[in-house]
Amino acid sequence: MTDQSRPDFRSALSNRKIQMTLGFLIATTAAAGTALAVQSPTAVGAADKVAIEQIVHDYIMEHPEIIPQAIEKLQARRLSGTINAHRSALETPYAGAWEGAAQADVVLVEFFDYACGYCRSSLPDLAKLVAADRGLKIVYRELPILSEQSGDAAKVSLLAAERGRYMGFHKALYGAGKVTRDTIFAAAQSVGIDRKAAEAAMVDSKYEAEVQSNIALAQKIQATGTPTFIVGDQVFSGAVGYDALKDAIAAARKR
Repeated sequence: MTDQSRPDFRSALSNRKIQMTLGFLIATTAAAGTALAVQSPTAVGAADKVAIEQIVHDYIMEHPEIIPQAIEKLQARRLSGTINAHRSALETPYAGAWEGAAQADVVLVEFFDYACGYCRSSLPDLAKLVAADRGLKIVYRELPILSEQSGDAAKVSLLAAERGRYMGFHKALYGAGKVTRDTIFAAAQSVGIDRKAAEAAMVDSKYEAEVQSNIALAQKIQATGTPTFIVGDQVFSGAVGYDALKDAIAAARKR
């Protein structure tokens, strides 16, 4: 992962949010101005339409707080639809890049970066959740956007996933501290993957393709960084903690 690719990831998300906001404001004005016309098309003329639009305008100017509230609700609704449309891709792990229940009733997805300190600090929360909940599966999706070394680490972790040694590598590399080629090779060796195999994984196009697929998925669900968690139809950004994730799991289970 190069530095050049990271700004594209964030700017694409910013542009999409701007477009959604503008689209919402236009749609709100149009809908408000024609609502009564739909209910009684013969009774509402041009003058009435102007009057209705003025009433809506005045109300919004007097209560501007409804705009961000409505935008937030619209974005949440659209995001829920996006998650549902891509749920299979999000919740289907790459080989063994998961832990917990094989036949789960709730899946928690984490987009993470091995160079992310907040991802590292979330490890105890995730371990506690999966240990206490026999119906939970955690799917790990590499999103190496912080450094070139985190990109190398992501590819070696995918190799570890193929060999059934994912969680061992995952925990060993986070435990090593700063992500460097040396710590990547040491973590790989700790789970029985030699340096030659790890070096080959770093330049293997199939692992690069998986990383790019994860980036595309992250853009679709409007992830702005790492860690990003998806539970049910909710998205959480940052190290939100054990309680927030536990509550989201409970809510997803009820639905």
